Amino acid sequence: MSGRQGGKAKPLKAPKKERKDMDEDDKAFMEKKKAEAAAKKEMAAKAAKGGPLVSGGIKKSGKK
Repeated sequence: MSGRQGGKAKPLKAPKKERKDMDEDDKAFMEKKKAEAAAKKEMAAKAAKGGPLVSGGIKKSGKK
């Protein structure tokens, strides 16, 4: 017996959605989203170059 006998079978793929024409609000939203993504990527690159941001905490000397 297969594990999926009873119940309604799910479709393999979802039907394609219609592409609607974008109005001015949608275009502005997409531009804002792209700008935010670019800014986020730039900040991540700067953070990777800078090294560790936090250099505190408890330091152990190695002696017991």
